Amino acid sequence: MMRNTLTAWFVALVVLTLLAVPAYASLANEPFAVTFVSRVLVFALAAISLNLILGYGGMVSFGHALYMGLGAYVVGILAQHGVSNGWIQLAVTLATCALVGLLTGAISLRTSGIAFIMITLAFAQMFYYLFVSLKQYGGDDGLSIPARSEFGLFSLGSPLALYFTALALVLLSLALTRRLVVARFGMVLQGCRINERRMNAMGFPTFRYKLTAYVFSSMLCGLSGLLYANLTGFASPAYLAWTLSGELIVMVVLGGMATVFGPLVGAITLLVSEEILKALTDHWMAVLGPLIVLVVLTARRGLYGYLLDIDSWRARRQTVAAKSQGEQP
Repeated sequence: MMRNTLTAWFVALVVLTLLAVPAYASLANEPFAVTFVSRVLVFALAAISLNLILGYGGMVSFGHALYMGLGAYVVGILAQHGVSNGWIQLAVTLATCALVGLLTGAISLRTSGIAFIMITLAFAQMFYYLFVSLKQYGGDDGLSIPARSEFGLFSLGSPLALYFTALALVLLSLALTRRLVVARFGMVLQGCRINERRMNAMGFPTFRYKLTAYVFSSMLCGLSGLLYANLTGFASPAYLAWTLSGELIVMVVLGGMATVFGPLVGAITLLVSEEILKALTDHWMAVLGPLIVLVVLTARRGLYGYLLDIDSWRARRQTVAAKSQGEQP
């Protein structure tokens, strides 16, 4: 009972705060708050997708931003041709990311370690230069999106609609991740991370499990790209850059790899810290870098993992106290 007390209160506090952001923005006349937290949620969704393969599957992808960029360009290119129907854009985004994830994953997952990292990076760079070369869609300057996605009952052109759509997708992704990691699929995936040879020896088709996780992660990251395009009104090759993939990895590690809620905590911490430090100094990167290193060194499971460790310690103390009382005559 004690194990989840601190983390449960923390999760509830974060969710309630996110739900209250639009009300605060309206009362305080701070519309930027909705836009900023929408950006946090978009990156949190991308980090959650990466955590599935990085945290639970042990697949260090340095090209995960590829799918975020693909989602953004699907929206931009379709809107450029007069297709602003959100359901069509959603279907094309999922199909495109699934196909690219399947093809690149089938090749990348034949390797492991540094080779896997470099191949995923290479694929992302290939698509980066592909979009740079597409002059009809802006090339290196990027592509302005003339119309936001229309879903019939709501439009992502509305900041509030975009905010609550992003929040709903983040919460659904967290719930789905929680279910997946305790199911057979998640257990096999974690087994692959710990000892893939042993999982193969036990008869599990590890390649199939890892590829399924990779494709699903790609599709989920594509959704974040769709939202990001609607948030910024822009699609840029920078969305596919390896630097953005590195940011996603930092969010996962900072929040806590292989923890369900960690990527959201990491996204909030990193982006909020950036905004605060930017307001204080022009050399904010020189301050943020050492802070990230300090957190990683002192909390190896990230910030949210640190809370889990505290709950585990309190639960052990409670168990020991209960046993000692039971043994007294």
